[in-house]
Formats: sequence, C-alpha cells, structure tokens
Amino acid sequence: MEERTFGTSDPSEGCEGIDRRTFLATGGALVAVGLSDPADAAERWVAIPGAATVRRWPGYDRAMVIDALASPIQFNIPQEGLPLSAEALADVRASGVTAVNLTAGVVGATAPDPFDGSVARMAAWEREIDAHPDFLCRVRTHPDLLRAKRDGLLGIIYGFQDAVPLEGRLERLDLFHGLGLRIVQLTYNDRNRLGDGCLEPANAGLSRLGVAAIERMGELGILVDLSHCGRRTTAEGIRVAPGPVAVTHSGCNALFDHPRNKDDATLRTLADRGGVIGIYLMPFLNPAGAPTTEDVVRHIEHALDVCGADHVGIGSDQGVRALAVDEGFHAQFEVVSARRQAMGIAAPREDTIPYVPELNHPRRLDTLADALSLRGHSDRVIEKVLGANFARLFESVWG
Repeated sequence: MEERTFGTSDPSEGCEGIDRRTFLATGGALVAVGLSDPADAAERWVAIPGAATVRRWPGYDRAMVIDALASPIQFNIPQEGLPLSAEALADVRASGVTAVNLTAGVVGATAPDPFDGSVARMAAWEREIDAHPDFLCRVRTHPDLLRAKRDGLLGIIYGFQDAVPLEGRLERLDLFHGLGLRIVQLTYNDRNRLGDGCLEPANAGLSRLGVAAIERMGELGILVDLSHCGRRTTAEGIRVAPGPVAVTHSGCNALFDHPRNKDDATLRTLADRGGVIGIYLMPFLNPAGAPTTEDVVRHIEHALDVCGADHVGIGSDQGVRALAVDEGFHAQFEVVSARRQAMGIAAPREDTIPYVPELNHPRRLDTLADALSLRGHSDRVIEKVLGANFARLFESVWG
C-alpha cells in the first residue's frame, strides 16, 4: 500500500512553500470565516438556482464526482416524492454530480414487506430514469459511470442500506442483481439475519448467513458496504470479503466517538484491503450543534492521514435537493424522529437536523472541494476524494 500522507508534500502543489502545519493553522481560518484566498476571482463563484451564489473549485466540472450515499431528493426527512419535479431535475443538473449510491431498499428489521417494498422502490426509480433520459441514467458497470460523466447525466446506482429485503434467502441477491443492485450494506443500526448493526450492544459480528452472503456478493459483483454495521461486523466483513469493500457514509471515531463512526484500526484495515470510506455530512461528526463545513473537512483530513489519499471519498447522506427548513419543518422532523425511535433504529444525535447548514445546496460537493483547496490539498487529492477513489473501487468490483 502507498505511504499515507496528508495529500501533498510538494509545495508547488498547493502551499507555495509553507509547511503543512503552518498552512493549516492559517488556512483553516479562511474556511472557518468564509474568506477567499488571494487568487480569488470570478470563476471561483457559481450561481445556484433558488440559492445564493456559492464558492466553487475550478476543477469541479472536469472531475468525476460520486456521492456514495445520496438521492436526487431528500430522504432522511422526506419532503417530496416521485415523480421528480422540474425543480428537482434542475437541481440534479446544477449539482454537477456524476453518480449517487441511491437507497433502493427498505430499511429496518421491523419494516413491513421489505421484499415487496424494495422491488416497488426499484421499479419507481426505473420509471424515473426512463422518463428523464436527459437527466438520469442507470449505472451498473464502470463504463456506465464514464457515460454519465461524458453526457452530463446523474448516474443512479441502486444500493441497499440493509439486507432485510433478502429475508434470509441468498438467492434473492441474484434476483436483485438482475434488477440492477450493485451495493449492499449488510446491516442497518440494529440486528438482522446477517449480523449486528452499530447500535447492538452485544456486538456479535457476522452470522454464518452473513459470511455466505458476502461470498455470494463477491461472485456476483456486488459491493459490500459496512457503514451502519457494528464494529465486529465491520472488521469481519473486511476480512471475509474476497475483495475490497466500502464504508460509503461514516466518520472518524478518533474525532468524535459515535456508534456510526469508524475507529482508526478499522480504517487502516479497510485501506490495506483496497477499500474506500465516504465521509458524511451528518450530526455524527461533532458532539453538539449543527455540523459545519470545518467539521466535514476535519474528518476528511483525518481519514486521509489514516487511510491515504487513495481510500477516502464522500458519502453525504443527503439529497441533492436542499433541505427546506421552513415553518412546518420542525413538526415534520419530530414525526420522522418518533418513527425511527419506535423502530429502534435511531442513533445518538438524531435530535439534530441531519445536514450542514452552509452546505445545504445542490452544489455542496463543489463548495466542499473548494474548502479542501483552501486547506492546501492538491488538485490530484481533491479529485480522488470527489469521486476517483470510488470510481476505481466500483470498477474493481463491478468491472
């Protein structure tokens, strides 16, 4: 494995001769207070439909941009459904995102009709893709990803955030793979038939069925996702998988100890096996209050230090559409929170709105790339974090 570094030790790639720690001490303040760098110019700003003009990174439009857990519309606090509105499609176009890992399956061991519900969700998104070929396309192979980038479309990757739709029947992996499923998270926060989620106190790890499921996923070319899995399930999943795996949306326990975050030992093992972690934009990044862009950058930087520049990406856990925190939002938020509590799948800090306020716009990954640039990261590293690392992982698993 390559040497793990901050991103660049070559002053010509970003810091103009300033050593890393000195630059971070000063450059971090720029991000925190929203100031521009000395080279600021008109091309570093972009207008977002229905939103204020925001900072951008000049290399964004040429980069492969992959959000490893997202959707065209909001899904943590659902604010609209299908069919996609003209406004949602406009945000898809404005986002510049090449592809998203979209949750197409039912979540939670207590959810009713997980198989039928998941098939219905996939069918609904199939209709959307067919209805909007100028905006959306299916991504099932690496060439599909390249086509999405070439044609300026949003590639839809079908993923499950829970294995409950299988209902213990591994032959359903073959069925769902035929329907386009390419990523499966083994467990959600609770326990299912494959293993323990991150909120299970027993931390029992994988079941025998879970081991068999990973083996079959390897044969089919389905990427194993360990984001919401328990610590032991995560460690065993990395070890058992025949190839590299993903943690599509998580954070770093070294910065904030939370069940949804991963410890450094796990991150190192993930990277050593060729895997990638996507850092999310969720309240699980800090101990109190809304998370900030600076919180997100801190977790990305820590993951870069631990894993290396080839093993870190972004899985925002957001919709491309901005979250509308309007007059009726808080009542809606309470309803969703109560439902998740009743299902036993609510994690600590879910009483905080699940978003980063200053990144609450469709071009959020562009703004985040700009923040990384201001911190002294090279264009090469930023391109990897934005999507090149996940693209390489997808190619290695899917072909």
